[in-house]
Amino acid sequence: MYLLIVEDDDRVADFLRRGLAAEGYSTQRVANAEEALLRLRQHPCALLLLDLMLPGMSGIELCQRLRAERLQMPVLMLTALDGVEDRVQGLRCGADDYLGKPFAFDELLARIEALLRRPTALAQAARTLEVADLLFDRDQMQCWRAGRALHLTAKELALLELLMSAPGRVYSRERILANVWGSYEDPLTNVVEVYIRRLRAKIDDGHELALIKTVRGLGYRLDAAATPKPTPVGSGPQAPG
Repeated sequence: MYLLIVEDDDRVADFLRRGLAAEGYSTQRVANAEEALLRLRQHPCALLLLDLMLPGMSGIELCQRLRAERLQMPVLMLTALDGVEDRVQGLRCGADDYLGKPFAFDELLARIEALLRRPTALAQAARTLEVADLLFDRDQMQCWRAGRALHLTAKELALLELLMSAPGRVYSRERILANVWGSYEDPLTNVVEVYIRRLRAKIDDGHELALIKTVRGLGYRLDAAATPKPTPVGSGPQAPG
């Protein structure tokens, strides 16, 4: 699941990102509320980790803006202001939970898991597909790679949604035709191969990690597993003469 961290302290943000990555979460971090608001308007996250004290717009103000715009992802506030009045203010402005700094990482994980079990969080997660830094918003039918919007045709979007719906699953050419074109017969010669090439050009070109893989003789899959590059013939270690 994709979590957005809004934290201006680099040390704290790095701690959160490394810890959450080790638990299988995908995260992005922004250092101010203004940038967070722009990102969340484009593609909502499954859960927002929000520092209360931020430069410019505060965490309280950001939370109020999100709720006013009906962006309903769960919000977990993280802050050193842990008095009763501070907690009450945070919860009343629209936060779902409030955790004072410093905190135990296990408690943070438990609170995240509890928030993500709520029906609204599960529904939001189902509307957003994510593999590595590739995000697909099913409501808007838009996608982003490393935060950059991708411009895809309707058929390219349908093909990408199919591949992202089950990361790592191999889809045969026939299954792709049935799901995307509604037929087991190819309307054009090699149409699947043509659209796979187009997706690769738009999604993988310029990125070190290629997400779309060819499984020879079987079909195609999309996942974040690194594919080792073949070693050129003759480039290995040589025996001493």
